[in-house]
Amino acid sequence: MIHVALLGFGVVGSGTAEVLTQNKSIIEKKIGQEINIKYILDLREFPDSPFADRIVHDFNTIANDPEVSVVAEMMGGSHPAYDFTVACLKAGKSVVTSNKEVVANFGTELLALARQHGVSYLFEASVGGGIPIIRPLREDLASNNVTAISGILNGTTNYILTKMDVEGASFAEVLKDAQQKGYAEANPAADVEGLDAARKIVILAAMAFGKRIDPNTILCEGITGITSADSELAKEMGYTIKLIGYTTKVDGKILAMVSPRLIPRDNPIYGVSYVNNGILVNADMVGQVMFYGPGAGKLPTASAVTGDLVDIMAHTPAGIISPVWTDAAPEEIADPEDYACRHLVVLNAPFEGGEQIAAQFTLHALRVIGDRFSFITDVMTEAEVKARIAAVGYPLVSRIRVL
Repeated sequence: MIHVALLGFGVVGSGTAEVLTQNKSIIEKKIGQEINIKYILDLREFPDSPFADRIVHDFNTIANDPEVSVVAEMMGGSHPAYDFTVACLKAGKSVVTSNKEVVANFGTELLALARQHGVSYLFEASVGGGIPIIRPLREDLASNNVTAISGILNGTTNYILTKMDVEGASFAEVLKDAQQKGYAEANPAADVEGLDAARKIVILAAMAFGKRIDPNTILCEGITGITSADSELAKEMGYTIKLIGYTTKVDGKILAMVSPRLIPRDNPIYGVSYVNNGILVNADMVGQVMFYGPGAGKLPTASAVTGDLVDIMAHTPAGIISPVWTDAAPEEIADPEDYACRHLVVLNAPFEGGEQIAAQFTLHALRVIGDRFSFITDVMTEAEVKARIAAVGYPLVSRIRVL
């Protein structure tokens, strides 16, 4: 019998207990052993829960029990989740997690610690909710040279942007609707400012390139500045706006960034709507593959957590191919100013200012509405487009990168 402990009994923790119980017979057939949820760590009591007798409040009860071989951490936040993870790995217990903050901030250290103690540290549920993406990068695409990953990594912002696109509503209106429906937190900053997506793209970049970048240092732009006018203009031009996490290499250096992007109709991400996530992986052998589905939610995320548990329980830790990361040195990280793409630029300029604008830019998809000039540029670096906008001399209304 394999004894499992769960750290946290919130949405994902309770969902994991539900999956392990409801599909117990299926899981046990796959691992060839019985499975038992021995402990559930939480500060609260759950007297009406069928798992009430498993609830413990002292982490040391789990850490010091040699029968517990696998732990699922679903607490959220860096501490004490990180500290408990370190203690479990040092005690010879494999750990799986849905905690993107811990993986993004401490993944290099925790993976090394797991290898040092002959156990596993897996984190499928940290990106994409129920969408398989970490394991395919670790195993199925292991023979490929990944060249780029781009994705909708946050369901809250995708819901907001989809509603703005479909209904023409303002950001504030749709945010309120998302909060009422439970898609956005009372304090939505981590989502709408791009911080959640930043942690996830850092994890995907590390999976692709073996180097972890501090998520607090990457270019990160949220959607709070996107207006209904931006959304309507994008639609007129045949695009939609999505918040995209993106990673690639620029001159051999790793770039990771989060920002709103114009998505053309022929891009598979174009049709990923509302709370769904979609992730595109470009690689040299397979070409382009897409992973699509629910990016959050109780049971989808619990499904990913449980998948990692099954992976560990069905194999010895040495039989699982664990990622190997190192922290990227400053010279290995690309300067975002060197990244090149097309840009949608909207300038506040009089009609006669068009000649001055055209002297700096080749104007694609030009729109002139009142005193606003909007156009899409040629491919140019961040530094170049900023310099040319400054040279034009007219106030910038908005600039959105094109994927």
